[in-house]
Amino acid sequence: MIRHLVLFRLNDGVERDDPRVVEGVEAFRALGGQIEDLRFWECAWNISDRPIAYDFAINSAVDDADALKRYLEHPAHQAGVALWREFATWVIADYEF
Repeated sequence: MIRHLVLFRLNDGVERDDPRVVEGVEAFRALGGQIEDLRFWECAWNISDRPIAYDFAINSAVDDADALKRYLEHPAHQAGVALWREFATWVIADYEF
């Protein structure tokens, strides 16, 4: 299986209650029930106040590299990414487990 982790940082001046952020979070929360290839799906706001912490995280898992590719190309995922591009940057890590 492959773990797909994503950590998001809101752009300067953007707050969690910004309507764009609310829409983006809702879009990503819904992915777990929309994309068949996802074997595990969770996302949530960071609760740490450490200065190096990111703001929002996605932790997911898929069966293999082909499933990860299908997930990344899925229209619902692409729509969510398009929303987040407006107000955040992110880093990812994909690894086998």
